Amino acid sequence: MITPFSISRLPRIEFGAGVISKLPELIAQYGKQVLLVTGRRSFTNSPHWPVLLAALAKAGVDWEQARVDDEPSPQLIDKIVRQFHSAGIAVVVGIGGGSVLDAAKAVTGLLPSGDSVMDYLEGVGPEKPYHGPAMPFIAVPTTAGTGSEATKNAVLSVRGHDGFKKSFRHELLVPEYALVDPDLLATCPPLQIAANAMDALTQLLESYVSIKANPFTDALAESGLQTVREGLFAWYAGGELAAPGRAKMAYAALLSGVCLAQTGLGSVHGLASPLGAFFPIPHGVVCGTLIGAATRVNLCALQERDSNNPAWRKYAQAGAILHRRSFTSIEESHAALLALLDEWTERLALPRLNAYQIQESDFKHIIANCRGGSMKTNPLTLSDAEIADVLRQRL
Repeated sequence: MITPFSISRLPRIEFGAGVISKLPELIAQYGKQVLLVTGRRSFTNSPHWPVLLAALAKAGVDWEQARVDDEPSPQLIDKIVRQFHSAGIAVVVGIGGGSVLDAAKAVTGLLPSGDSVMDYLEGVGPEKPYHGPAMPFIAVPTTAGTGSEATKNAVLSVRGHDGFKKSFRHELLVPEYALVDPDLLATCPPLQIAANAMDALTQLLESYVSIKANPFTDALAESGLQTVREGLFAWYAGGELAAPGRAKMAYAALLSGVCLAQTGLGSVHGLASPLGAFFPIPHGVVCGTLIGAATRVNLCALQERDSNNPAWRKYAQAGAILHRRSFTSIEESHAALLALLDEWTERLALPRLNAYQIQESDFKHIIANCRGGSMKTNPLTLSDAEIADVLRQRL
């Protein structure tokens, strides 16, 4: 039997090398004024930027630009909204990594009204219900990690001891189009490749074992895990296999976004929220450094308390997919999965938590703030001691 499931709204997806060339035509169909939300310089310093501007000029489209230099804050979103609220913008385009896309997504939802994003952030402020309207939004990822091009949530951060990392989330924020062009990933440096790829892997694995997983998302997650296996180190190592490796990782990251939008995530992303808010640790690094430890703790907890949980079998299947072989027992496959995750974490030189001044004395504060939405879809509820064990393994 296939159990009932529902799939929330997805963007129209254009995938493949060169699909960035479709962007000017897509922009022009919405009107004559576009807001381009970009990163600091990687895209604007690339050959694609002058080509895009020339095509917009040819189509008679005027453009404005907003830059996102770091993980976006509510203050940045409100500043951009105030600046362009009355500028006659017809469509918003986000071109960049996950931070850029999240910022563009939030701006998309607030430009028509001019409201502050603090009115709508989950777990912060009045938490007003959002009813729109939102601007048309086109997402163009230039990294392969967050899958933000396929989701409805814009993650915003305030850093510091009393900081937070929360989402402005609504289906009206889902992009109209996602243009996923692997050629745009060509300038990613190795550290960014490592962190973003492990973010995508973590999202695929956590979606796969989520309590909200379903046959539709399982099929996508399995396909994504397979392409991570085939593409990650081909891209990371460079050389003649880098281009097909980039394409596979762009595909895997896209699938990770589709999956997480339907199923939620797990303990790694539960911890990523306070870690990213309280310390200057990039999101992908959190994922890459914790995924092995979190999987180990989940498996121990499942063995002790809930070995009939579907995640027990799924972790074994993930081990078989990532190793491209069958194992004689579930336990052998679990061991192989853990060994692979540990090996990849070391091979990609992902730093430990103490590299960001995180100490065991911080655990209580981190754990007290980790039980948001992602932790609620973990395969089972972890105790404070088990969560501390995840952190301690990577201190």
